[in-house]
Amino acid sequence: MLHIDRKGLFGCNHQWSRLPGNSNSNTVGRDQENLSMKLSRRFPLNALRVFEAVARLENFTRAAEELGMTQTAVTYQIKLLEDFLGDTVFLRRPRALKLTETGEKLLPKVAEAFTLLTEAVQSTRNGIEETLEIHSPPTFAAQWLSPHLHIFKALHPQIEVRLLRQLDNDHHHSSADITICISARPSDGLISHPLFRLNYAPMLSPQLAESVGGIRQPSDLLKLPWITDTRDWWHEWFEATQIDSKQIRHTSLNALGALDLEARAAMSGHGVAMLSPFLFREDLASGRLLQPFDLCVGDGKTYWLCYAPARRNAAKITAFATWLQTALAHDLAAMGANRSEAAAQ
Repeated sequence: MLHIDRKGLFGCNHQWSRLPGNSNSNTVGRDQENLSMKLSRRFPLNALRVFEAVARLENFTRAAEELGMTQTAVTYQIKLLEDFLGDTVFLRRPRALKLTETGEKLLPKVAEAFTLLTEAVQSTRNGIEETLEIHSPPTFAAQWLSPHLHIFKALHPQIEVRLLRQLDNDHHHSSADITICISARPSDGLISHPLFRLNYAPMLSPQLAESVGGIRQPSDLLKLPWITDTRDWWHEWFEATQIDSKQIRHTSLNALGALDLEARAAMSGHGVAMLSPFLFREDLASGRLLQPFDLCVGDGKTYWLCYAPARRNAAKITAFATWLQTALAHDLAAMGANRSEAAAQ
């Protein structure tokens, strides 16, 4: 990979005008302009585009309307083409326009070429429009988004979804159409829609709880090692349950805050982890995890759906944003209703 430092390739601190042969920066501009003009004369693409329209419509006026040009400009482009070819391409007769032999020979290939160009551009646009790249925190991707994507695909079968797990929130330098970010505030320079905030509670495997005779009161959790680093977090939970967090024994496992890794370790019986009941509700329902106490606390951070302002009108982004916000709201409401029913019983 080539790396260019601030001094440029020649160590001249961007003083390109001082390089040999470039004593006047305007010379570069004139050379580029002359090259462009030479290329234009070598291959009159605009004139060929006008020729195809006139031949297809058999009328200068209608071709001008289709191309958004004046009739004079259309006539001029045809003259340029004829000068380039050294022969005429149309026979101009009263109330009639006919191709010459040269025009008849030229038209099929020109028409085919513009058809291929149109198909190539359309295919590229469709590929961009129909592929939706989403970057998401690993836990949300694995525990909620991935299991629910089939619903979005059923609603929008024309959109191919590419889901990538990422730990950072750097959307500005990524290829993502949409990034799910976790932060206290919206990301600068991005359109950000708030999705939800998570609450957390201590969880562990049922087998580990049984190994100390069960977890009947919060202080029983001090008998077990903790996977989650509690030295700087979760003070509200410990204060509410009157536990001295300084007495907690931490495991040697450092998952760097990755909830999915901490959850797997907790299910394997390595210790207690602060996890989200919303993201791990299936593991709670199946008995792989146990949440001994209903008390939950938040971390003050919000999950955001983010994308660049330039993509705000992209149909695939609008479709996904609408679906995701609706699906999450439904799931969160259902979980709240289930908790209310359980409390009533």
